[in-house]
Amino acid sequence: MKQKVVLRVELNNERTKHKAMKTVSDVHGIQSVFVDLKEKKMVISGNIDPVCAVLKLRKCCHTEIVLVEAAKEEEKEKEKEKEKVAVKVYEAYPLSYQMIPPQYSHGYYVKGYEDNPCGCVIF
Repeated sequence: MKQKVVLRVELNNERTKHKAMKTVSDVHGIQSVFVDLKEKKMVISGNIDPVCAVLKLRKCCHTEIVLVEAAKEEEKEKEKEKEKVAVKVYEAYPLSYQMIPPQYSHGYYVKGYEDNPCGCVIF
């Protein structure tokens, strides 16, 4: 079940913000993380256990759970699936983009060892 978890975190600067985001991103099931330094809030969404996320975050900063709710994106995804229109899977390229074989013949030039008497020849 996809959840949206709002946490209050004590983040003082960008360094601690980066450390907290890295710590919480290691939790299994995280899909997105948003941090607001001004309000000192972190929003995590995904199929996660909020207590597990808080325990990991408490190792780097003070953390409290503010809100846990079911994500509303599931309803939107279902509506988008209904609105999908059938699309042609395969469409051939126009004639101007198709590969045309070269019109020239392959000629080869072979230089013998007799043309250069000072050259080294290995048989």
